[in-house]
Amino acid sequence: MIERVRVAVAGVGNNTSALVQGIALCRQTGSLVGVRRAVIDGLGVGDIDFVAAFATSEEKIGKDLTEAIFMAPNNFPRLDCDLPRADVSVTKGLVDATEVDRVAAALAGAEVLLYSAPSGRPETARAYAEAACKAGVAFVNTTSDAIARDPMWAERFQVAGLPLLGDDLASQFGTSVVHNALLRLLEERGLTLVSSYQVNVGGTEDFRNLVENSNTKKQSKLNALSATDKVELAPLGYLRHLKSQKVAHLNIEAQGWGETAISLDVKLKVHDPSGAAGVNIDLIRMAASALRAGRGGCLPEASSLLKSPPGTAI
Repeated sequence: MIERVRVAVAGVGNNTSALVQGIALCRQTGSLVGVRRAVIDGLGVGDIDFVAAFATSEEKIGKDLTEAIFMAPNNFPRLDCDLPRADVSVTKGLVDATEVDRVAAALAGAEVLLYSAPSGRPETARAYAEAACKAGVAFVNTTSDAIARDPMWAERFQVAGLPLLGDDLASQFGTSVVHNALLRLLEERGLTLVSSYQVNVGGTEDFRNLVENSNTKKQSKLNALSATDKVELAPLGYLRHLKSQKVAHLNIEAQGWGETAISLDVKLKVHDPSGAAGVNIDLIRMAASALRAGRGGCLPEASSLLKSPPGTAI
């Protein structure tokens, strides 16, 4: 029987809630709805154990992980499954590099550190990457803060023999994925793009944070799109009543044969944390498999699951 992956999570927000609950649902029902790959290198969706969790919210610190994921401001809904205690107490997370050694010690026994804190905090991202290096665990950066794109970090993880996956999730079925697919379709069919834009609004705490700290996110979203010189991104909007849902509006203006006009408008509504969890479940298993095989550095097979893999702009 294959050994389960031992995962630590930095950030106990909606994305972690969706991941923890979804794994429990899969174990109890065998459901593979919304699963891209049922098995990766022998590891199934249910072959994940959480062994450590870090958060900065005082209300969540000290709580069991399965209790903390339902605490405000989290608003991802409860899934229809029993959720046994994880017996993992949420501990105080990092805000800078001063407590790297403490966190590294708390990672003892983990194989993968999933960094799922809000984007726009590059110092915190680097501090967790440092802790992962010191602890000898693989690092998955789900945020738009540059870690895997930074040649220095890529080299450090390569030399250490530790997998590094990042940066920024390409949500399982999110705005960037749909937008890029449509732009590629235009090109494949010989149409000429005139202009395009996307507007995103959501109600999660991550959206609220990104409204205030959008500096790295815009570039990351542009990295995920082709023909970026003709694509405009509106500033992200936070609407509390949307809760864990995201609403996106896409517009594409193009020309066909004889310079005739083509106009396309799309509305997309999804639970944003579900889209993240559907990708994280693959990234975690890829990272664990590479770690067990002794493969360090960035993993090419993870690139399609990311907005800003190595080689894209910072």
